[in-house]
Amino acid sequence: MRRRQFLAWTGAALATSVIGACASRLDTRHGAAPSRPTDAAAFRAARRYADLPFGKIAYVERGSGDAALFLHGAPLNSFQWRGAIDRLSAYRRCVAPDFMGLGYSEIPAHQSLAADAQVAMLAALLDTLAIGKVDMVASDSGGAVAQLFVARYPERVRTLLLTNCDVEPDSPPPKVKPAIEMARAGTLADATAQWLTDKALARSTFGAAVYRDPSRLADETIDYYVAPLVSSPLRRAQYHAFHLALEPNPLAGIEAALKRSTVPLRIVWGASDDIFSPTDADYLDHIFARSRGIRRVPEAKLFFPEEFPDIIAEEARRLWGVV
Repeated sequence: MRRRQFLAWTGAALATSVIGACASRLDTRHGAAPSRPTDAAAFRAARRYADLPFGKIAYVERGSGDAALFLHGAPLNSFQWRGAIDRLSAYRRCVAPDFMGLGYSEIPAHQSLAADAQVAMLAALLDTLAIGKVDMVASDSGGAVAQLFVARYPERVRTLLLTNCDVEPDSPPPKVKPAIEMARAGTLADATAQWLTDKALARSTFGAAVYRDPSRLADETIDYYVAPLVSSPLRRAQYHAFHLALEPNPLAGIEAALKRSTVPLRIVWGASDDIFSPTDADYLDHIFARSRGIRRVPEAKLFFPEEFPDIIAEEARRLWGVV
């Protein structure tokens, strides 16, 4: 029964840094795709750790100048943004951390994984990296954290680019709730771990739910996302805790603060996503006073930034004024 429940949910919802930096500057100055896209091995080699009061936070950094902060969704990690970073590190100091409870960040057992704690962690990470202000790019549950960050630290956000993500009236969305129930029952990690040994299952369930073309979800990508989540009893418990922290609604009461925001917002929305409603994009466009409108990508699903990094790069450069 748990397996069937998990399949139902996933059917609806889960080089080196030097070479990469040089390739980025040579090949992406005018928005061209990089000649050598970053793969899992190169991304792993570029991973760094920041020792914070919250734990050892994994992140990847490339580029120089004004900083851009990339926030991933669940159950992904910063690898989600590799294509965008390949294209944008010629224009920004791109920083992509792994949230607590996901990815390769190493967090003590007592640490809260709730969205407000993630916001505090990000602020501490930026302080450690001597970054005062950022352009934020965020997706899925990372979009909820980004909105909370804007509300708490408005002076630290230069611009905000959001793809399909939580909004106050729709957080968590109904199609994520079965995953939360599996986390509550303690079965989500076991079900997710099956993807490591059955890649076809990963593509036909999770992949089909959130990617336009799940056949392009490479084995190494599945391994890079899933392996840390189920690597130890603590990590499995934290994977569950991350999902349990999605309730109650972490964005409750945030609307008034977002309406006061003067941060320029651009919304890029995967129109084929059935997890977050198209009206969620309209909501964001309405409440941000400096919204620059919505670009809807007809064929795109929830995690389209991985499949369409050129669109993310194009919209980010336009928002940043570096086209």
